[in-house]
Amino acid sequence: MSHPRRKIPATLRKRVREQARYRCGYCLCSEALLGMPMEVEHLVPLASGGGTVEENLWLSCRRCNEFKGIQTKVADPETSEIVALFNPREQSWDEHFRWNEDGTEVIGLTPSGRATVTALKLNNPVIIVTRRLWLGAGWWPPND
Repeated sequence: MSHPRRKIPATLRKRVREQARYRCGYCLCSEALLGMPMEVEHLVPLASGGGTVEENLWLSCRRCNEFKGIQTKVADPETSEIVALFNPREQSWDEHFRWNEDGTEVIGLTPSGRATVTALKLNNPVIIVTRRLWLGAGWWPPND
């Protein structure tokens, strides 16, 4: 059953954007770096019964949001166990991920982290090239 796109009230959208500090909850890219606004995404998609409520909303870049789609659980590539994707509203990025030595790749530290890296293609070849360019300019990785 398809759900019509629900409008997110401007005050709620603004609050979520501020809470997320204007960056993607998954790859940590900022709006300023990408040069375009982040999408307010439903952590549990509308199609899966998620609501348009603050607790279910966070920021995502278009790339991460499109790769995520309606997925909420995926297989951990290490154990094949089905696990929940990382939830940037409820979980700490640093507990589930770290940057590789040169800051171009996201390393999953937990089953959820590894599954999210794989499902959202956080290390796809295009973004690796982009991160190398950002590194050269001194804009990457995020240091907070």
